[in-house]
Amino acid sequence: MEADTARRSSAADPLLAIHSQPRWWRHRLSTLPFLPNLRLKTSIWSELGGSVGDLGTYIPLVLALTLVSSLDLGTTLIFTAIYNIVTGILFGIPMPVQPMKSIAAVAISESPHLTVSQIAAAGISTASVLLFLGATGLMSVFYRIIPLPVVRGVQLSQGLAFAFSAIKYIRYNQDFATSKSTTSRSWLGLDGLIVAVCSLLFLILSTGSGDDSESRDPNLDQPRPSVSVRRRLLILSSIPSALLVFLFGLILCFIRNPSILKNLELGPSPIKVLTITWDDWKTGFLRAAVPQIPLSILNSVIAVCKLSGDLFPEKEVSAFTVSVSVGAMNLVGCWFGAMPVCHGAGGLAGQYRFGGRSGASVVFLGMGKMALGLAFGNSFVSILNEFPVGILGVLLLFAGIELAMACRDMGTKEESFVMLVCASVSLTGSSAALGFVCGILLFVLLKLRKMECLGNCRLFGSNQPTLTTTTKNTVEAEA
Repeated sequence: MEADTARRSSAADPLLAIHSQPRWWRHRLSTLPFLPNLRLKTSIWSELGGSVGDLGTYIPLVLALTLVSSLDLGTTLIFTAIYNIVTGILFGIPMPVQPMKSIAAVAISESPHLTVSQIAAAGISTASVLLFLGATGLMSVFYRIIPLPVVRGVQLSQGLAFAFSAIKYIRYNQDFATSKSTTSRSWLGLDGLIVAVCSLLFLILSTGSGDDSESRDPNLDQPRPSVSVRRRLLILSSIPSALLVFLFGLILCFIRNPSILKNLELGPSPIKVLTITWDDWKTGFLRAAVPQIPLSILNSVIAVCKLSGDLFPEKEVSAFTVSVSVGAMNLVGCWFGAMPVCHGAGGLAGQYRFGGRSGASVVFLGMGKMALGLAFGNSFVSILNEFPVGILGVLLLFAGIELAMACRDMGTKEESFVMLVCASVSLTGSSAALGFVCGILLFVLLKLRKMECLGNCRLFGSNQPTLTTTTKNTVEAEA
């Protein structure tokens, strides 16, 4: 029946017929027995567009760690490329690989700055905890018992935090070395407000609100768009808008500072094993791993698993596989000086927002990172340092809004109340763990308030009158 419907639609609309024709490369890819998770669900251009959807968070944090803590960019590019390729093959969805944000924030903002060995110690410590929780099944237990409104509150706070940071990137010049905003961004210039606003308008016109062009709510009596409107939406949705905006930013890098070509050095960075002392372990764990562990559990595992179920119901990932994946990545890469990474819900939302629908999206991103890491090594930081921050802010804004919009499924006022309190505390307290604890306590209190008492209940031992049968029936009737 679906095939007949597709044929009828193709006959009625020649443009749909062109897009529905199988491509030889798509057929060849789908027949590979060892790569079933790389089967393209849309066009290759959509997957390429989705591949850059999480760079709004990746580039600023990697650049800041490279400038402040002397992190080797070439090593990080190579190892995160391997992570991207492996996770794309294993998960079959655009599972992102992003920096561990709390560790990066401590390394950048607190004085004295963390060394590379201390950053690695923090990443290995966090990874060990997640690997233990995943391997023992405790992470799966946490995922099952944590109330949905609390998870939504964590997602909402993270999405709004991304959006707030994105607005700062667009409006103000940034000093990533100190992680602070400086002067207001001028309207003119290659990194001016006009460039950022034009990029924003282009992404809105090409991607809309993020819904599929043919999606309609069956519960609402919505008129079907005309053929011309559907044709226009199909053309717009086929544009790899995020990829074009990112490539436009790369071109502006060389226009802003043509001398960066002289700073590029061919060849990868030398791979070496770090020496981590006992003081490095102690400093890295206490200063960076302790605040990172609860954030990784909530945002990198619990929220990612829930969001994957929302976006890809047929491929919902388990808490076991995600936590083990995060643990394995860092237990390998951190020993060589690579940046500690995790799977972030914001990155997944961003890649989905710009067209990523399969594991091929992050595999394409991994191939790009691998090529840059092998070709230029740590010298590629000179290009990233010239990348227009306003464009990064635009990409980050869409990722944050997409993550926050996942919270629109709260069906009751009570669920929305818990979600909003959890998000508010997380944002004002700058701690997802604090918001999580408040959300859990609020959820339990609301359930206790509705719990029925067995027998005659007395409050603190006082002689409180009990409800008579008539009164009970009256209350039930009013309810």
